[in-house]
Amino acid sequence: KKFKDMKWLTVEYIKKHSRIDYDCEDDLLQLYGSAAEETVMNILGRDYDDIVENFGTEERPIPAAIIQASLILVDTSYMQRTAVSPQQMFAVPYAFDMLIKPYMRLAQKPEPENE
Repeated sequence: KKFKDMKWLTVEYIKKHSRIDYDCEDDLLQLYGSAAEETVMNILGRDYDDIVENFGTEERPIPAAIIQASLILVDTSYMQRTAVSPQQMFAVPYAFDMLIKPYMRLAQKPEPENE
């Protein structure tokens, strides 16, 4: 099954981050990567173009902190595949919040009223 293409993550980079040496779950990693990027953009209140325009550089269009936060979400999803488990589960690490906070849109500009 084909999922939305990732904007800044790749399956190869996810595998390197999560120390995954096999290929049989690449489609699952694609799903987790797409979902992580969507989640980060939703939390930030920004789309890809907005992130690139406001925070990107020529060398790296997406800030490293946003990439790292996305990888944390992917790894958390991969390691904790269900909301219920006989093992102790953990919330997304606090580091995630610290990484993305500087990029969050705090308030939306009000739309002008039509007269």
